[in-house]
Amino acid sequence: MAHEPVPSAPDAPSTGMSRRAAFWLSANLAMVAGLVGGYGFLAWVGGRFMLPARTGRLHQLFVTSLGDIATGATLLYRTPDGRTVNVTRRGSAGTAADFIALSSTCPHLGCQVRWEGPNNRYFCPCHNGTFDPEGKATGGPPGDAGQSLPRYLLTVEKGLLYLHVPAEQLSIGEVAGIVEITGPTGPGHDPCLTCVRGCAGGANRDGAPA
Repeated sequence: MAHEPVPSAPDAPSTGMSRRAAFWLSANLAMVAGLVGGYGFLAWVGGRFMLPARTGRLHQLFVTSLGDIATGATLLYRTPDGRTVNVTRRGSAGTAADFIALSSTCPHLGCQVRWEGPNNRYFCPCHNGTFDPEGKATGGPPGDAGQSLPRYLLTVEKGLLYLHVPAEQLSIGEVAGIVEITGPTGPGHDPCLTCVRGCAGGANRDGAPA
């Protein structure tokens, strides 16, 4: 009686990953992680230095005594990092609600914006830009672009007016204080600024006047 050959058993399916495949997968995962980390770091750096700070601790800076600014008047204040702010008094209740603090830098090309009480507006003399009492652009190139003047927080303590700025701006310099506009101010001119008081260290870091 002839014996039939016994068929060989099929190869069992591989249950593990070859060493070469594992190395390839690990290398690609490491490359992806490196790309994600690198681009994430670049995005963080870009956001840190290209976007304005919106969070963080605020520090108060002394501006003036309430009795030194009349209702309807505006003074120009320079922050420690050199930015200028129009502080306008609109009421006489003796609270922070009497005032509004808006950047005096026109968002169009950076000229100096000033308050015009009789016209109830802020005006940029370089290109005839106009802003309403809340800082919203109403005419000129800023109005066409729908731009507004950034607003600052103000508080009143014991008859003294304080402006609040991000704490990181305090490390830039000691130039905070009230300034005045000098030179030509008509259309087509960006007026010069001269320190009146407080500049070069006129307001202490703790917010008290020097």
